[in-house]
Amino acid sequence: MEIVNNINNYFSYNSVVIISYFIICLIILILNYLSKGKINRFLMLQRGSIINPMTYLRLFTSSCCHDGWSHFKNNFLIILIVGPMLEEKYGSITLLKMMLIICIFTGIIHLIISKRPAIGASNITFMFIALSSVVNISEGKVPITLLLVFLFYVVDEIIKAITRRKDNIGHDAHIIGAICGFIFGYFGINF
Repeated sequence: MEIVNNINNYFSYNSVVIISYFIICLIILILNYLSKGKINRFLMLQRGSIINPMTYLRLFTSSCCHDGWSHFKNNFLIILIVGPMLEEKYGSITLLKMMLIICIFTGIIHLIISKRPAIGASNITFMFIALSSVVNISEGKVPITLLLVFLFYVVDEIIKAITRRKDNIGHDAHIIGAICGFIFGYFGINF
């Protein structure tokens, strides 16, 4: 118990949703490695029967799976940098609701337009990128950061999606995540 108290004296669980999400995804990444990919195959978003409860659960679990350390690291570098600021601005519950909504929305659209399975937190990552670009929006003015983020991230993803590169990246999740982030941030949607 003394060890726990000492840890609490030096560290702050400053962003409950973001750190909890990170830990869940890290555990799934490790378990997937140990199971030689069975965890991802079980939790990934894939077409299935509409009466199978796993079809609906996978809308959420697929955003916790990653295809290796590099995939995990690339998503969570952005989530860990931007997420705490967003959680402070919008509150833990509101940010969690945004994350769950983006998982449902992205998952349904992906199932409609793609036959490929999907994993990764890219939908949440791109939502955070877009949402952070409109955090300090002034009434009646479009922030330049919003335009730059749109040019660097969204236009690039649209080009990649149109050219249909065979890279196993869910560009649709990136685009949908960014669009929802812009909508949540620009229109001040609060839950």
